[in-house]
Amino acid sequence: MNETFLATAPFGLEAVVARELEELGFHERSVENGRVFFSADALGALRSNLWLRTADRVLWVVGQFEARTFDELFEGVKALPWADWLPRNAHFPVEGRSVKSQLSSVPACQSIVKKAIATKLSQTYHDSWLEETGPTYAIEVSLLKDQVTLAIDTSGPGLHKRGYRVQTGPAPIKETLAAALVLLSRWRSHRPFADPMCGSGTIAIEAAWIGAGIAPGLLRSFSMESFGWLSAKAIRQLRSEAEEIKANAPKLQILASDIDAQAVALTTQHAQLAGVAEYLHIAQQPLKRFDWNEPYGCLVSNPPYGERMGEDREVRLLYRELGEIMRKHETWSAFILTSHPLFERLYGKRSDKNRKLYNGRIECHFYQYLGPLPPLPQKQQEQIPPEKQ
Repeated sequence: MNETFLATAPFGLEAVVARELEELGFHERSVENGRVFFSADALGALRSNLWLRTADRVLWVVGQFEARTFDELFEGVKALPWADWLPRNAHFPVEGRSVKSQLSSVPACQSIVKKAIATKLSQTYHDSWLEETGPTYAIEVSLLKDQVTLAIDTSGPGLHKRGYRVQTGPAPIKETLAAALVLLSRWRSHRPFADPMCGSGTIAIEAAWIGAGIAPGLLRSFSMESFGWLSAKAIRQLRSEAEEIKANAPKLQILASDIDAQAVALTTQHAQLAGVAEYLHIAQQPLKRFDWNEPYGCLVSNPPYGERMGEDREVRLLYRELGEIMRKHETWSAFILTSHPLFERLYGKRSDKNRKLYNGRIECHFYQYLGPLPPLPQKQQEQIPPEKQ
């Protein structure tokens, strides 16, 4: 039986998450700010956790109602059949958020939801004391314009925690955002890919996982696996299918380079942990040494922003250098995430597209310079009718 789930998404990436869900076969979707609702069964929920690259987490929606007072919130929560979902010993922490609602105190809302769930479970299990020693069922209460949405977190730790990044550099980018940048570039595995300012290697590694078809959740577990919704056999089967896809990965041309030796060491370590070291060429070199004769490549990078005192001059020189390099690679496309307000002027060219995104709390723009697409292989050209060529 299908239930309603929602994939949470950073601002500006809702459409990317929705497209991922569509490609995974979840066709019943609706998009809101920061949330994409979709319909799935338990196996589909686990599959979404295993394969979504850009969502923050996947939540199971268990109740929606209107509440303008704390009494209405308490009674609305208490009316739900919590014992159908939570065992007697469930550990159920409550997180919350409130936007444009009369109930604006998030701590108070969390406390009331916790009390209401505990009251209902005590009544159902005929036990005045509930020991929260069992599996964790994290509850999220979200209030938007007095509309309450209650959901159970099926992911556990955020989906950006892939399991390969043990250390970070001075300006880390989340794995989910890195994957989004690659997906927005529309890069495909038959084209060269480069991040010549790779930091700890996150963008290049996410590109390798995308190009090789590796499920981003393959190295980790999810909280719903302890809920008893699925048999161990069903979970093993889903993961086994993902492993088979990984085993048939194509050859990739991916360069990850950086001027900093520590960054290169981190990239090497992370690539090994992610199982993609064979797909990456990792090098310590300054940006000015970037030169790749292969045509129709794709450069995606999150360079320094120059926000620390004394760094702006160096960053301005870096952006000018990047523009000069890309003008020598006429068939390449470039995609740059930065918060620097003068990036286009320093790069020397207006971007073809510009998308506002957030790197953590930093408002950035994703500047997109679109080079020509590579010609189709001869076999594919022969399949296109002459009038459409």
